[in-house]
Amino acid sequence: MLEKLKAVLSKVLPDMDMSGVTENTKLIEDLGFDSLALMMMSMEIEDAFGFRFTEFVKFETVGDVCHYLEDKIG
Repeated sequence: MLEKLKAVLSKVLPDMDMSGVTENTKLIEDLGFDSLALMMMSMEIEDAFGFRFTEFVKFETVGDVCHYLEDKIG
């Protein structure tokens, strides 16, 4: 799941080197995400995974996103 998510993140932040991104990487503090980037990430996740968010979820780390997706889509 981490590698798939890193591919999604690279679409949102194309100039960011994703090689050092781990589950502990913080979206805001480490990757510099703002509200627009978080929204774009959500849209890219929906497209990439064929999944639709039906609730607001506050993600702090890449691992938070991975675990959420694993719970929702397997």
